[in-house]
Amino acid sequence: MAVPKKRASKARTRRHHSINRKLTVANLVECDNCGAKKMPHRVCPKCGFYRGKQVIEPDTLS
Repeated sequence: MAVPKKRASKARTRRHHSINRKLTVANLVECDNCGAKKMPHRVCPKCGFYRGKQVIEPDTLS
């Protein structure tokens, strides 16, 4: 089994940890009704449609 010969410094350890903590860009799709960008499987914030049906009134969103 491999055993490290020297102790890894805090900077080196944190660099390895930070690789998995990076932010990802939100996946946005176009609304089928109005074409605005929205998150998938969510009600469109601009028009209030979800899967081709009016779910909420757009003026109640603000």
